[in-house]
Amino acid sequence: MSEPGGTELSATLRRIERAAGALSTASVARMDETLPWFRELPADQRSWVMLVAQAGVRSLVQWLHQGGGATDSTQEVSDEVFAAAPQALARSITLQQTVALIKVTIEVVEEQVSHLAVKGEEQLLREAVLRFSREIAFAAARVYARAAETRGSWDARLQALLVDALLRGDSPDVLASRAAALGWSDAPPVAVAVGRSPGGEVAAVLHTVYRQARRIGVEVIGGVHGDRLVIVLGGAADPVAATEKLLTAFGAGPVVVGPAVPSLDEATDSARAALAGFRAAPAWPTAPRPVSAADLLPERALAGDAEARRRLRHDVYAPLARAGGELLETLDAFFAAGGTLESAARALFVHPNTVRYRLKRVAEVAGFSPLTPRDAFTLQVALTVGRLDPVVPGVAPVPSQTLGSAAGKSPQTGDDRRRSL
Repeated sequence: MSEPGGTELSATLRRIERAAGALSTASVARMDETLPWFRELPADQRSWVMLVAQAGVRSLVQWLHQGGGATDSTQEVSDEVFAAAPQALARSITLQQTVALIKVTIEVVEEQVSHLAVKGEEQLLREAVLRFSREIAFAAARVYARAAETRGSWDARLQALLVDALLRGDSPDVLASRAAALGWSDAPPVAVAVGRSPGGEVAAVLHTVYRQARRIGVEVIGGVHGDRLVIVLGGAADPVAATEKLLTAFGAGPVVVGPAVPSLDEATDSARAALAGFRAAPAWPTAPRPVSAADLLPERALAGDAEARRRLRHDVYAPLARAGGELLETLDAFFAAGGTLESAARALFVHPNTVRYRLKRVAEVAGFSPLTPRDAFTLQVALTVGRLDPVVPGVAPVPSQTLGSAAGKSPQTGDDRRRSL
């Protein structure tokens, strides 16, 4: 059998050249009939597809002139076939849809082989069109791969800028504009998680994050900031639980999740808390992974985090001070006695049940139970911060009192205290 190209298909090629316009029109008409999504495209995008179809037919003729891939296995269809349409078309039509368009066009050409080929060249033309369809599909894949790489690089830069803006505490307008460019839907709640980066290429690190986020159905924006991996989560009802499912994307070490906030506009607060918690997390070696930044309040306060000190002062110490001096006094006695109820009761000249009741009241007022070692540590730090920092407005200072007989307390005073309960 003779090879396509050269003088062998010269008459057939002239027929195809003359029929190029009709083939393009017939292909677009078939797309309109068989592809529902194509009918919904805007007019300008449909016209771009027509231009690509015409360029494809011209490319087929040129390819056949060069031998049709029969003599040179390395012959490829030029990617310029798709240059007739702007880059916006690659963002509007998926690769799968592009393959469907190519398939329709090839089917139309194959149906016209008997009219396009001169007698005796029908089989040659069919084989050539089959090889051309393979090459044009590869060309489309290359175009989309380059577009994806370009888009991915641009997105990575935008995400790095967004993460940097969050960590710097930029204005909500800056955050909103950069998030909009990334297609962020701002599904509430929003929280920031910080951990160590596993190292390696940033693109590979972020790819792992996005793949796992898709599996659990949450929205994420990620960035590597120094040796830290920072992830912004959106739409996760429980950010800590969601972060637990993303742990394989982080390197070794603690992973801290900031508080949930209503939107990205307020995510700077979550990022600040998560970063402060990440810096302080080594002070709690047995901390869960991931851990909430709120659970690291004492470590953060000791590390110099002003927000943690404020929260301990206002949310823990101040309610206890307002509830009455006996709660603080009982806490002091309980901690001084090494967490032993009976020893604290003797120091206060009260019954152990009174101490137990007051400690229960502490848990109700402050949200931390002195009977739990971790909560007891938080309460001790909160008492220290509350007494060192400026007085909370509306709360009189409550000095620590020396307990027992060394303070001049008599058993009768203890009886009076019991009667007052």
